[in-house]
Amino acid sequence: MADITLYELPGCPYCAKVRSKLDELDLEYDVTEVPRSHEDRTEVERVSGQTGVPVITDEANGVEGMNESDDIVEYLEETYA
Repeated sequence: MADITLYELPGCPYCAKVRSKLDELDLEYDVTEVPRSHEDRTEVERVSGQTGVPVITDEANGVEGMNESDDIVEYLEETYA
């Protein structure tokens, strides 16, 4: 199991942006696909307090439920580049 988990919805361009950065940095990560319906996104809501995606957690650095693709990409670049 990887330290980083990405919560995403297939086809989401913001999720793809984060996935691309994770791949570019050659980081190991797990993916959790969330349901299309916001009502059914209980796991991502528990982690981040909201139902939007993308969201990442990074156990190695104490990051729980970071959202907003630009913030996530910036965090990944600052932490892992």
